[in-house]
Amino acid sequence: MVFYNIQKLFLSVLHAVGTQAECPVQLNPQRAVVRYSGSVAVNCSASVPHKGMGWEASEGAVTMTRDSLITWRVSNLIEWDIQPFCYINHEKQCQVELPVTIYKTPDSVSISIVDHSGPMIEGKQYELRCDVHNVAPVQDLTVKWYKGQTLLNQTTFIENSKTPVNETTTLLIRPDRADDGAQYRCEAELELGAEGPQPPPKETSGHKPKHFNSTETIIKNDEVTLNCTVKANPAPTYTWHSEHLKEEISFSVLQASTVLLSPGNYTCTATNSLGSDSKVFIIKSEQTG
Repeated sequence: MVFYNIQKLFLSVLHAVGTQAECPVQLNPQRAVVRYSGSVAVNCSASVPHKGMGWEASEGAVTMTRDSLITWRVSNLIEWDIQPFCYINHEKQCQVELPVTIYKTPDSVSISIVDHSGPMIEGKQYELRCDVHNVAPVQDLTVKWYKGQTLLNQTTFIENSKTPVNETTTLLIRPDRADDGAQYRCEAELELGAEGPQPPPKETSGHKPKHFNSTETIIKNDEVTLNCTVKANPAPTYTWHSEHLKEEISFSVLQASTVLLSPGNYTCTATNSLGSDSKVFIIKSEQTG
């Protein structure tokens, strides 16, 4: 019984020392995850009577007050390296730092084939490249490669940077006959933890418009069709130019049944945020004899 009381007293002393070693304030939330130029608000509350408490920060500082609940608040957070902390004057002054993660989704995610254009050849190896532009923080970035809905590979980054960076990853493929028409894509995902946005923000790769042929010659007849449609992500817009067109046209296909198509040149330009590509249709008079 005496041993039990001594052990209980020892544990009580340890608990008291541990309590005194802690700073008697609580942050809510305990970690802030904020989109670049977004707003943030974090409460600091005191659990004991005190002689003053406040927030120290390069933005949103709160001067010392006798209140028991104070809020660090910034409406437009753009300082990547901000390190706010809440302090309290109790038996002595102590402070609790607030971990802040500022994130920025990529300006663009683009996919391309290294040193190749046009259709792929069965059995030959190709290198796909994924470029992620202006993303932060890179240590929370995962780049995932997909063929259709199948995850092929993923890459994480060991760099530790708070400010935006550009990153590039590659994937080697060897297409076979079953891959005809297959769609490859890469996704950039920011995994920011439980305090971050759910689901995690992600951007899917896009590619600029690209025609297989820069020109096409057509013999005029009653069923002439000029098809400028291309695959691109984001979806492209279309513009047509010709001395024979009397009005502005913004759709991808011209048909003789709806538009008067005289012999001559018709230039179509497909454009999205990643670039543009033009194709010239040459309509010649129907040959006779």
